[in-house]
Amino acid sequence: MLNRIEMVRIFCAAADARSFREAAIRLGISPQGVTRAIQALESELGEPLFHRNTRQVSITAFGQRYAQEARIALEHFDALFRANKAEPDFIGRIGITAPQAIGRRYLIPFLQPLIAAHPALQFDLRLEDQMTDSVEAQIDIGIRVGLIRDRRYVARALASVPLYVVASPTLIEKTGVPESLEVLDQLPLSVLINQRNGRHWPWMFANGQTFNPTQPTLICDDAETELEAVLAGIAFAQVPAYLAEPFVKEGKLQTVLDADLPPPWDLFIYRPQQGPVSRRVRLVYDHLKEAFSDSARFPQHTL
Repeated sequence: MLNRIEMVRIFCAAADARSFREAAIRLGISPQGVTRAIQALESELGEPLFHRNTRQVSITAFGQRYAQEARIALEHFDALFRANKAEPDFIGRIGITAPQAIGRRYLIPFLQPLIAAHPALQFDLRLEDQMTDSVEAQIDIGIRVGLIRDRRYVARALASVPLYVVASPTLIEKTGVPESLEVLDQLPLSVLINQRNGRHWPWMFANGQTFNPTQPTLICDDAETELEAVLAGIAFAQVPAYLAEPFVKEGKLQTVLDADLPPPWDLFIYRPQQGPVSRRVRLVYDHLKEAFSDSARFPQHTL
């Protein structure tokens, strides 16, 4: 069954044509389809739109008035879509969520070229280490490390995230290099807190082995604060490559127990499953996908 917009569009084509057959050719439908649409519209309006006889059809006076109004209405309706497609600039809000450390150290620099090129875009950033409710926070794009099991999202893996055990050279000079987890557990260690349940995040090692420091020197709920403590020589910590690698290359941090590293985690970009993707969201999504996939810009290789 045709909707009202389709019926009006077919009527306007018939009003502009010399016959229903000519209108059908212009529209790429059958003459019977034109006839049915006109009859359905006449039934909706309660007025005849055309005079018909065996040889020809001619538009009624009511049909002429209605055609004028219908053309204006269709023009306004079509303009809604033309304006959106033809808009040269990207305008509007994009909601983005990411872990706090990634947001501060990578997301902001990655977005800078877009902000400069498209000043009418509005970036609404929600930096949280836990999964953000995309509906409540109006999230268009998310960045997350680890599995995304929620089927409401379309997720794509972009980069590997190795985990290193690191400490400052100064601390290692004092304690020596630990050769086992048993020795490591006797040294000053740092653990992060899971903000959702208050428990310590376990350290991960090869073959699915986990390690929970028995007497940590530092307990912290922020990855960057923990990193600063490690750089200051306070403790050993397990740190993702995107935080540790720049300092390892500068000689400010040193890795240990490299043979026991766990398999890298994945960094995902994701968006809500339902609904169309606007041009501005697609622009930002593709830009971030390229940026996080570039190992020269986002560290992701095992040292």
